[in-house]
Amino acid sequence: MGFIFANIIFILTLVIFGSYLILGIFSALALRKYLRKNSYVNYNSLVLSPLSPKVSIIAPAFNESKTIIDNVRALLSLYYNNFEVILVNDGSTDNTFEKVKEAYELTRVNYYFDYRIPCERIRGVYKSKNPSYNRLTVIDKNNGGKADSLNAGINICHSSLFVSIDADSIIEADSILKLVKPFLEEKDRKVIGTGGVIRIVNSCDVERGHIREIRLPDSILPRLQVLEYTRAFLLGRMAWSQLDGLMLISGAMGMFDRETVIKAGGYSIKTVGEDMELVLRMRRYMAEKEVKYEVTYIPDPLCWTEVPSDLKSMRKQRTRWTRGLVESLRTHRKIFFNRTYGRLGMLGYPYWFFFEWLSPLIAFSGFVYTIYLVITNSLNWPFYLLLFLFVYTFAVSFSTWAVLFEEITFHKYKKKRDVLKLLSTALLEPFFYPIHTYFAVRGNIEALRGKKGWGKAERKGFETKKKPVRQPSVRQPSVRQSANLGKAAKPDSTT
Repeated sequence: MGFIFANIIFILTLVIFGSYLILGIFSALALRKYLRKNSYVNYNSLVLSPLSPKVSIIAPAFNESKTIIDNVRALLSLYYNNFEVILVNDGSTDNTFEKVKEAYELTRVNYYFDYRIPCERIRGVYKSKNPSYNRLTVIDKNNGGKADSLNAGINICHSSLFVSIDADSIIEADSILKLVKPFLEEKDRKVIGTGGVIRIVNSCDVERGHIREIRLPDSILPRLQVLEYTRAFLLGRMAWSQLDGLMLISGAMGMFDRETVIKAGGYSIKTVGEDMELVLRMRRYMAEKEVKYEVTYIPDPLCWTEVPSDLKSMRKQRTRWTRGLVESLRTHRKIFFNRTYGRLGMLGYPYWFFFEWLSPLIAFSGFVYTIYLVITNSLNWPFYLLLFLFVYTFAVSFSTWAVLFEEITFHKYKKKRDVLKLLSTALLEPFFYPIHTYFAVRGNIEALRGKKGWGKAERKGFETKKKPVRQPSVRQPSVRQSANLGKAAKPDSTT
């Protein structure tokens, strides 16, 4: 029995690592093609072009009186010609709305809109009396959470494209330019959504919502997540975009076709994984209507987000991710190995089912069985050590590959010691896998028990002590609008 189980685990390990290797190769080829193609792109022409589509940036805000003025100012300074900012006051109980109203000289206006997708009652729509702020629209509504606030913003805006923004993010100044480009290039397939790379802002030098200097996190836990995010975005999603199996656009920042989102039903307020669930529902809608479409991915860093710096906060985050994954897979189980949905049904959904949901459960059973063999003195130590060496070597090599991708492409970490720290972190990361497995198992248990909501978000904030900066980076606007903590959008999944 033990021999059979050991062989099953070994075969599964080979299959999982084989899939990672294939995705890495696809990503390398796609990234090379993307960099070559975009090396000749003049993004300034998009800014100057009168044909650039109007984009609505929807930013939920709940009890953000301390930072709301800087947040709005940063959004209004994004580098794009034709856009509007829709700030959604999600029933704040502090003076968030009053501060915005006073600072931007807001007055209530008669504004025609229809509740095309469900949301809490909109109490009023406000515009500024100052022409300098004509891009700004503020919605005051009853509290309903981030997904509900995004639905309200979608009902209000009249743009063909909108950008959804997550809480606690710092946006790159040219992110709208890069997100809109795939929509302008669509030919025989309609682009319904575009996402990009999310980076980690922990320990970066941030002043009033602008990054002065990019630094590698000082703490080991955020540093481990830098590796995780780099692998996921550069070696994972790039490949799935090329394979037409992309199931997730990060809730931190993504651009969508408004009409498709409305026809698909908008954001769901019944799940903690509304970002993945929306993409799946949009893809189902397009496939069932037999409309050719695509969900694209941009390997450029678009925004920076804060990640958990302690195990308790990380546990809350990862269990929520797992619950969101389980809810999305369960809700859209019709896609599973269904040719109607193309590669999404035959490749994307099965991969997430077996390797993102089922794999941690199998790994947990493997840990438990190994402990049992050790206790009963039945463990085949030569086989176990060989398997451990194989898994460890592959994991370190794959992380090193991801760091190499980062260095030869966007090279955000300028200091050599930061790169060396990342490589040394890769040597330690495999020893944290049991912790990730535990989080996944706990998330499944919470999903089975029907746990809902997000709980309290523990954040340390971006602001750091000012230090001399030798080569300051280009300032990037900040977005830190937070939604209702009980129903807020989850931090970007890095799977």
